Amino acid sequence: MMNKNLLAGLFLSISTLAVAQDRLPQDRLPQDDAAKYAASITPSDLKKHLVIIASDSLEGRDTGSPGQKKAAEYVSKYYKQYGLQPIVTDADGSKSYLQKYKLYKRSWGEVYVTAHGKKYEFNKDFYLNGLLDVPEEVTTDLVSVGYGIEDGNYSDYANINIKGQSVIMFDGEPQTSGGKYVISGNSEKSKWSGPVSWQVKAKLAREKGAKYVFIITDKTGEDLDKEIRQRAVMARRFSAPTLKPVQENPSGTAAFVFSAKGAAEMLGTSVTKLMKLKSAIDKSGKPASENFANTVSLKVGRVSETIDTENVAAFMEGSDKKDEVLVISAHLDHIGISENGEINNGADDDGSGTVSLLELAEAFSKAKADGKGPRRSILFLNVTGEEKGLFGSEYYSEHPLLPLKNTIADLNIDMIGRVDEAHKNDPRYVYLIGSDKLSSKLHEISEEANKKYVNFKLDYTFNDPKDPNRFYYRSDHYNFAKMGVPVIFYFTGVHEDYHRPGDDVEKILFDKQSEIVKLVFYTAWELVNRDERIVVDSHKE
Repeated sequence: MMNKNLLAGLFLSISTLAVAQDRLPQDRLPQDDAAKYAASITPSDLKKHLVIIASDSLEGRDTGSPGQKKAAEYVSKYYKQYGLQPIVTDADGSKSYLQKYKLYKRSWGEVYVTAHGKKYEFNKDFYLNGLLDVPEEVTTDLVSVGYGIEDGNYSDYANINIKGQSVIMFDGEPQTSGGKYVISGNSEKSKWSGPVSWQVKAKLAREKGAKYVFIITDKTGEDLDKEIRQRAVMARRFSAPTLKPVQENPSGTAAFVFSAKGAAEMLGTSVTKLMKLKSAIDKSGKPASENFANTVSLKVGRVSETIDTENVAAFMEGSDKKDEVLVISAHLDHIGISENGEINNGADDDGSGTVSLLELAEAFSKAKADGKGPRRSILFLNVTGEEKGLFGSEYYSEHPLLPLKNTIADLNIDMIGRVDEAHKNDPRYVYLIGSDKLSSKLHEISEEANKKYVNFKLDYTFNDPKDPNRFYYRSDHYNFAKMGVPVIFYFTGVHEDYHRPGDDVEKILFDKQSEIVKLVFYTAWELVNRDERIVVDSHKE
């Protein structure tokens, strides 16, 4: 499941034995075709697949990585073995299980500043506001311009020609000892102070011919370290991939932000002398400058990256209602290898959903081999890019292999192999999300299937539109729901290993998982075999 940094600290405390002991006895199950083929969904088969999908050899299945592609090959092999059809037409006209697509990413490359033989590191010694692209190292003169302000009767640029040079300035604006700001003449700050004042200052400097802009922040110590860490996180967030090529203007407004210590070193002076200049401006309320003639060298690299990845789509054609299709989905990818080298195997997220689709495909293929195949068609869809931003399902919704108008529902499985803290003493549950939002009949079918066959607690906590976790918007079903396709999201909650290296196979409750997969099967069986297609009759958020 896609991380929103909202979830942590949940604990696991249940064994597979407890779940197995609490299952509905086989002699109480209805003896019908659905029950017959659901019986092929077993804990041992789920485990057989998951030990491969969540193995170290797949290196956490990061989107577009060799490990993710190995997982795609693995599930494709079994879909072929089960007799499911490939329906993607490749460039050479052949059929494939792989719906290929690209993700585009722009991020920081090599970024540094050097002066007096010292190299200052990006997001350690300084941070950068805005975008800039300086692919090769350049050397530039660095001129002090006070606060870098030009406003009314106050101008730090008076009698200073900065054209073709770079400028360094103090953050904020001058304030007298009496507490009045020079620009406003009272206690109110002007546009030259605040979180976005760097943009105003940098824009002015550029208009006056400055090449690059440096700002001396007032923050020091832990406050500065915290700011740099936050900026680094923001940089990673804004370098997330997209489905469309990234358009940016890296030659626009930008500013290097340094501490007073770093700025003094670059200028070849002391912090004391630098602060005296700042105090002189504040005390007099008038511009002042010091000749800190100096040169610095800098490089700011921007890197373009294209990630090639693919959804896996396997098709089972229906009989008399084959133009209508049910999609059963799960995401194939996970978050790869941590910065410290630990592999995030993603056994629950979403190895559990991935292998569930294989068991569902096998059960339906057995039924079809016996002449009892589905009346409507089924598309088993393993998407990628979920962890990056639901990209695989978004791509499918924009480039559907089968018309969305003919898609009756999406049953999406994401994390069904564990228990969360709220159910540590009651493992026979599953969270259902979205079942009633577009089709009351879908909700009814789901409830009846559970009551007749599985008898789990169906927990709708996260279906509440007021729930702060907003899980309805955080897995791949949402890209179907927003297109008007009814959905059910099957989920058992987060745990202490969510998006961590501890999400491993040995912690999966396969007995519990198999019962949830059977619930999906029974719901799907009814959806694809009933006389009437379910209708969209609700529009709940």
